[in-house]
Amino acid sequence: MNDTTENWQIRKPAVRSETGLVATQHYIASDIGAEVLRQGGNAVDAALAAGLALGAVEPWMTGIGGGGYMTIYIAAAKEVKVVEFGMRAPFNAKTEDYPLAGQGENASDAFNWPRVVGDTNIHGPLSVAVPGYIRGIAKALAEFGTWEWQDVIAPACEQADLGLPIDWYSAQKINQWARGLNTYSETRKTYLADGLPPTAEMDGSLGRLTLGNLANTYRTLQQEGPETYYTGKLARSIVTDLKAAGSKITLRDLEDYSASINEPLTTTYRGGKIFTPGALTAGPSIIHALEKLEEIYSPRGKRPDAEAYISYANALFSAYKDRLENLGEGPDTKIPGNTSHLCVTDSQGNVVSLTQTIMSAFGSRIMLPGSGILMNNGMMWFDPRPGGPNSVLGGRRPLSNMCPVILQTEDGSHTAIGACGGRKIFPAVFQLAAFVSDYDMSIDEAVHCPRLDVSGTDQVTLMAHANETITKALKQRFPGLMVRPNGVSPNLFALPQIIRRAASGRMTGGCFIPSPHAKVSAVGET
Repeated sequence: MNDTTENWQIRKPAVRSETGLVATQHYIASDIGAEVLRQGGNAVDAALAAGLALGAVEPWMTGIGGGGYMTIYIAAAKEVKVVEFGMRAPFNAKTEDYPLAGQGENASDAFNWPRVVGDTNIHGPLSVAVPGYIRGIAKALAEFGTWEWQDVIAPACEQADLGLPIDWYSAQKINQWARGLNTYSETRKTYLADGLPPTAEMDGSLGRLTLGNLANTYRTLQQEGPETYYTGKLARSIVTDLKAAGSKITLRDLEDYSASINEPLTTTYRGGKIFTPGALTAGPSIIHALEKLEEIYSPRGKRPDAEAYISYANALFSAYKDRLENLGEGPDTKIPGNTSHLCVTDSQGNVVSLTQTIMSAFGSRIMLPGSGILMNNGMMWFDPRPGGPNSVLGGRRPLSNMCPVILQTEDGSHTAIGACGGRKIFPAVFQLAAFVSDYDMSIDEAVHCPRLDVSGTDQVTLMAHANETITKALKQRFPGLMVRPNGVSPNLFALPQIIRRAASGRMTGGCFIPSPHAKVSAVGET
């Protein structure tokens, strides 16, 4: 019997506009962001409205139980700012909560830390870190937005009222993670109500799934304001449910949490300038990789050649070695899963790159019965071994993989780039930045150009649509090379979004190619 291989060629063409663009991983959120721009909101208003909506339509990736980072180019001031609202360890957390399972056993999720007994840093109550999302986006809105909080959250409230859209893709995501969801009572009751995952309607109509009490919580946030999450009635509900589940998060953890607005980390690359978030993100790593690439490789021709891909891999190996050995919030910190990313630009010239996450698929798998909030598993970001710069310590913020970048090039354009995909995020952002800086590539060409992944191990993985010359050269240089399709499931490469605003005002955006949900929505598409 002969083997049969089915090959699909899926392409999402770039979208253009002169008025505004929103790229997210869900078409509903993209359309919401575009409508905010259409109604006069700026890029920050649109990004926050879209991001809040993602928590209701893409809960396996993101939500109000998590955190994130936001990089903003403010056109009027011609400056870039970073809003940081990553998760934080509870004050009562300690390394003894996460005993190692045994020498040689690696964790079963997105990091190569030693495995913890019972995977308690990956799922369950002890995996939950203090969420920063609501306080962070409220700070961003107050500082850089133009709309009122009640209006920005309104579209997300409407989506939460409707319930999670159930099509084949969302049904597949729930089915894929059903074993984990089945472990905890509220997630089991919500996602596996009759003991089985929901199924898409056979006639193609869109089903809806009520996400516990999440709709009521969104309305509470709308009416009482974001501070209720940290000091009000909602905060007390969150802490009560977390304590009952076995979490160490207290009301003090929520009250004390602070988001911050900071200057970005920067570097120059091929005459352009890269702006990234700070030391607890993958920002330092993408800076390291780009500086290394500029040192070891000079681009030639119109597209990356085999030497370019070998150089990408070597730059990533160098950056990850530094990242895993030196970065974290410890005293010797050096400064130079599942996540969701979105990019926005508006007619005023503002550009936003926003990454938000609850970490692994469905986060900790803990849904709080009182609020319907699906909590993060951010404690997985910490190295469970004691004494390191990224080890568990009460009140410490972990090293994360998020990397929302803005690239400013010599021609006056500004490009927002970001991705989801755990450790695979910064390799993807790094290569997209190199593609648009080193070659005369359109956004459409850059999004569809084959990428490789090197993300903390010795493994090099290459997208299957790379040409034969590149593949042969990489196999010769890296004998263990894996060649894999950039498919819908499993996601073996990061899922990026990218929007470029030229100095002329012309905007072009692209998104994750095979995803049935990802979309770039335009205001006044041309």
